[in-house]
Amino acid sequence: MNLRKPLYLLFSFALIFLYCFPASSKTFSAPKTNPPTVTIPTRGNSWVLGDTSASKSVINKGGITNWNNPNHRIRTYFYLNNIGALDLWVRIKTATGNSKIKLTFNGQSLVRTINNHNYKDIFLGKVRVARKGYQFLELKGIQKQGDTFAEVPSILLGNTAANNAQYLKDNFYFGRRCPSVHLWFNRIPTKENIKWFYNEVIVPKGQDIVGSYFMAGGFSGGYFGIQVNSATERKILFSVWSPYKTNDPKNIPDEYKVKLLKKGNGVTAQKFGNEGSGGQSFKRYNWKADTRYRFLLKGNPVGNNSTDYTAYFFAPEIGKWELIASFRRPKTNTYLKGLYSFLENFKPATGSLDRKVLFANQWVGDVNGKWFEITQAKFTADSTARKGARLDFTGGVEDGNFYLKNCGFFNGNTNLDIYFKRKALGNRPRINLNALP
Repeated sequence: MNLRKPLYLLFSFALIFLYCFPASSKTFSAPKTNPPTVTIPTRGNSWVLGDTSASKSVINKGGITNWNNPNHRIRTYFYLNNIGALDLWVRIKTATGNSKIKLTFNGQSLVRTINNHNYKDIFLGKVRVARKGYQFLELKGIQKQGDTFAEVPSILLGNTAANNAQYLKDNFYFGRRCPSVHLWFNRIPTKENIKWFYNEVIVPKGQDIVGSYFMAGGFSGGYFGIQVNSATERKILFSVWSPYKTNDPKNIPDEYKVKLLKKGNGVTAQKFGNEGSGGQSFKRYNWKADTRYRFLLKGNPVGNNSTDYTAYFFAPEIGKWELIASFRRPKTNTYLKGLYSFLENFKPATGSLDRKVLFANQWVGDVNGKWFEITQAKFTADSTARKGARLDFTGGVEDGNFYLKNCGFFNGNTNLDIYFKRKALGNRPRINLNALP
């Protein structure tokens, strides 16, 4: 039997592997290569896999710092617009002693011993990228002599595949939250004033991620929807902005303050700030995934340059319409305008987890009592998406419903500023408006 060919192939494979991901080395001597061209801050682009609380504590302004749990796998995400060769480095140091770190990219792994106590750019190797889209470098601690495995402020990329790489460079708070996405219902089939806006929301099973706000009834003066606030708390939230522009409700003059007219049973009403200011109401309610909830919003001028906004919620578990709250907004004389829905994540620690929502059967009711079905929506997103800092967002039509999806570093985003069109259902909401609480 001729053993030369198998031995030759085995030797060739070993050389290729060592070139693509060199073995552990105490001296970290790197093969000759061009310097990196891309520096990705871990502060904005890294998460602890499967542990959102750890993502908040392990990753801070210095990047990956408080890393002491050997069970944690930390992923740094980036989007590659090119295929081909990719050189990988990691900027790293240990506080004391040595640490062994396992690094994985595209299924290829190596273990490196880290013993430098000042930051150093360690070359990991050269890999080949076969597809465009999101990639990640994963770090896992194996052994440590100090209190933490290492501090990692950034990873670095070079070579062909690194050209035009996209990642979060600044505004890390909003970027870690991931892009917010919207549906604007601005093609309404009537020119009459709109008094009522009706929408239905279904959050698919497994998509009710902590930090999500599934906003069903947005308008030029506020918003109305459901939230996942924690593992044990969920809310129905309805807020109305003051026309006075400030982030501190204490600064609002009396004549600009939003006034609470009434609220439903179990509803809390209060002031809010930090994103404009005004009146906020919420009800703690354990709404369920894979369940259709109904939202009804009313807006009508009441004289004296004021407009009343009222929100109603229908849960099939309860079987009747419930009042959330009614607010009077001063310096405002309008019916409902600027109708929209959106999906956002308000907890940066969960920005690596994808979420999705369906919006169904939208209708508006005019001042003459006539109802009109809305079948078109314009898809938009916030500045995080528009500047290309993150590309994990999409929307469209699914099974006759509009949908929005964001976060999670999935591939296949949708173009912005386009219109989606769903099939008309003719399923007008049958509501006794005079019997509403």
